[in-house]
Amino acid sequence: MNSALRIAVGGFQHETNTFAPSKATYQMFEQGGGWPGVQYGAPLFDALAGANIPAEGFIQAARAAGHTLIPLAWAAASPSDVVTRDAFERVMGGMIDLLAKAHREKPLDAVYLDLHGAMVAEEFDDGEGEVLRRVREVVGPRVPVSVSLDLHSNTTQAMFQRCEALIAYRTYPHVDMADTGARAYVALSRIFATGKPLYKAMRTFDFLTSINSQCSFIEPCKSIYEFLSDLEVKHNVLLSFTPGFPMADIAECGMAVMAYGTDKNAVDRALEELYRRIKDAEKDFALELYDPDEAVKRAMIGGAVGLPVVIADTQDNPGAGGNGDTTGMLKALVRQRAQDAVLGMLIDGAAATKAHEVGLNNSAVFSIGGLSNIPNDTPYTGEFTVEALGDGVFTCTGPMFKNFRMTLGSMACLRSKEAPGVRVVLASRKCQAADQEMFRHVGVEPRQNRVVVLKSSVHFRADFQPLAKEVLVARSPGPALADPTEFKWRKLRKGVKLKPFGPVFGGA
Repeated sequence: MNSALRIAVGGFQHETNTFAPSKATYQMFEQGGGWPGVQYGAPLFDALAGANIPAEGFIQAARAAGHTLIPLAWAAASPSDVVTRDAFERVMGGMIDLLAKAHREKPLDAVYLDLHGAMVAEEFDDGEGEVLRRVREVVGPRVPVSVSLDLHSNTTQAMFQRCEALIAYRTYPHVDMADTGARAYVALSRIFATGKPLYKAMRTFDFLTSINSQCSFIEPCKSIYEFLSDLEVKHNVLLSFTPGFPMADIAECGMAVMAYGTDKNAVDRALEELYRRIKDAEKDFALELYDPDEAVKRAMIGGAVGLPVVIADTQDNPGAGGNGDTTGMLKALVRQRAQDAVLGMLIDGAAATKAHEVGLNNSAVFSIGGLSNIPNDTPYTGEFTVEALGDGVFTCTGPMFKNFRMTLGSMACLRSKEAPGVRVVLASRKCQAADQEMFRHVGVEPRQNRVVVLKSSVHFRADFQPLAKEVLVARSPGPALADPTEFKWRKLRKGVKLKPFGPVFGGA
């Protein structure tokens, strides 16, 4: 690959749950939601430095090869309902202006974009398809564009057609984000080594699956991704499998596989083998779910201090569009008088602020959560003692969020007076509970509990599964439904099974 290449680098990340209670405003992109906030131009390099982010993986790989990188824009926000028109246009306006300026000064040799794949904007159901359309409008059809994608991408035909390579994560929890960016660089290097685009192929599936079933730590995805890696070596191709984000009501929501290589026959063979392996595993995507009280009872029996049972409060996962403020699991812990139990993070800025006003070791009546008007969810009101306080500024240490600098606003740890064995960790800005430092910041060592309840679906497994005796998935009120059949679909294409071997969507 020619060392003199000029490669533009940008990123625009949002995972859209169209059934979620709040939209993604520009302010949310400024805050970042655990990711670096909005950056334009050269500052994006410093903002991403050292983080487990695809763009950083690409940047390091490209720099090591001696290429000149042109910074565009970076933006990411916590999953939520659609990206507002204002936010989409401001981010894309900045990105395209910088792209056009760079391309005018001296034609670019390539473009790399760090995208999610499941972004829906107010005016565009296929957010990434529109991003790529605008990029192509500037650089034309011959400049190679390589894209890294989240594993949960709802990969569309427009996305596939408008770039030379779509390279997706292979782990969920996403511990390989930076590695994926580096593989997106490999795709570009193969293009420039041959001087022509790669052959490519894509297939989609006729069923949706819960995000909980997509975890690469468990079957069937554990074996599927191992098989994918073996196929790449066998056929000398690049492969991606995106199980999709089954909370976006768009026509092309769902699962897809993509293949790229220099030999068309090898690309086609590899894609067919991967497609068939996933199709044959359809039945294995089913997952057992517990109601809140069942989960707590089982955890109390099985958990021990030093070897806790971890419960995923999956339907209020801020990483899937929830606001992290529902109280179903907190109420279940109190009802069951759980011992050595902690729940986190419950996102309620007013309650966290009140804890700071009440002061350390003092008690007061708090009304906690229930802010999103989720059906069957209400605030929990009770007396709590303030055990610890924090400013929400700390650095994560777990495998997924390693070196991420968190700014979560006022935080607190409260202990229930009604059920003294129950504690709750509060934060002011939403971010899913996927790193132990989120608890340690307010004096809670997760391992020293019998029951740990996390507002997360799968990402927590990277840092918490190694310390857990067992992991349970609980279905408590929230907008990130674990069973796709329960959503009120309108735009999804007809003929898709709403879960493995489940009912077929016949239209709104």
